[in-house]
Amino acid sequence: MKKLVYLISPNKIYDSFYDDLKKVLSAKNVKFFQLRLKKIKKNKIVIIAKKIKKITRKYKVKLIINDHPNISKIINADGCHLGQNDVSIIFAKKYLKKKIIGITCHNSKSLAKIAVKNKADYLAFGSFNKSKLKPNAKKASLNILKWAKRNIKKPIVAIGGINNSNYKRFIKSGAKYIAISSYIWDNPKLKPEIAIREFK
Repeated sequence: MKKLVYLISPNKIYDSFYDDLKKVLSAKNVKFFQLRLKKIKKNKIVIIAKKIKKITRKYKVKLIINDHPNISKIINADGCHLGQNDVSIIFAKKYLKKKIIGITCHNSKSLAKIAVKNKADYLAFGSFNKSKLKPNAKKASLNILKWAKRNIKKPIVAIGGINNSNYKRFIKSGAKYIAISSYIWDNPKLKPEIAIREFK
């Protein structure tokens, strides 16, 4: 089965999260897991990341740390994801050597071209829909994915309010991976291990 899900952590790591993560990753359709914790001290993130790494390793999922190349290095994660206001990709590449570095490009061709020039390993575009994870994110259109498919030779990730009823249009437009968070962790109808199986 082709792994098409780029799974992002919930905003808070709840008590049964680690058990839920094991069940979710056992669906075998997750390629990356990004640990994204915005309001937590770094030393706490390190502790959480080490626990998660044991699980992602077991299920052969790449662990990506959001925002913090130093945490990525400390725990020997598979890579780091950088926003436009984080440290430069040039610094992160030198610091993390051969690790995966992904870059947020919003809805911008020029940001995408810069990311490619600086040897980003994948590019993330979005937000395509309203999302609980990033309520104030800039809006992106499907045209950016179509453009990227024609012009960019790197894997493309689509992000923002993606769910089981709309994800196929992002794949058709050019995304190799779909980033999902709320639909899995904050779904009023489905448990995480059921929700993840909707994406094939």
